[in-house]
Amino acid sequence: MYASQLRAAHRLLRQCALAQRSFATTARQLEAAATAKTTSTAPVVPEEPVPISVEQAPNRADIWSRSQQPRSKAMTGPRFEQTDYELQPRPYAAIELIHKQPVHWTHDRVVACDGGGGPAGHPRIFINTDKAEICTCNYCGLPFANEHHRKHLESLPETSYPL
Repeated sequence: MYASQLRAAHRLLRQCALAQRSFATTARQLEAAATAKTTSTAPVVPEEPVPISVEQAPNRADIWSRSQQPRSKAMTGPRFEQTDYELQPRPYAAIELIHKQPVHWTHDRVVACDGGGGPAGHPRIFINTDKAEICTCNYCGLPFANEHHRKHLESLPETSYPL
């Protein structure tokens, strides 16, 4: 008798699992569905879980921790002395510094750039300066141009590098 009940419960578990196709059903819900199905012939619909709303903690005026400063003293001290960002030193971005580099003029059609060589440099690449434009190194951004195209480049109204 016990084995037949166990087989019926397993069969019901498989049917419920196939019908729901989710992992939100717990073992207790499946057992309740199995006992309800054996006692009645009406289909049992498991209850859907009610979503729990999580509210944010209220903004308190008082302190709630021993290590917390009251609002009048918070955000003071050497860490928060200067919060005006207009007065903070603003370093240049690397691309702004590269665009201040003057163009390296050359008579060669191909130029090699290694970024200064040594440990501070980069792998040597070769840059073609045949076209009438400022050619830049793909690694360090240094500008190169052919001397044959100087008049054309100087006649342009604006360039990204100083000529």
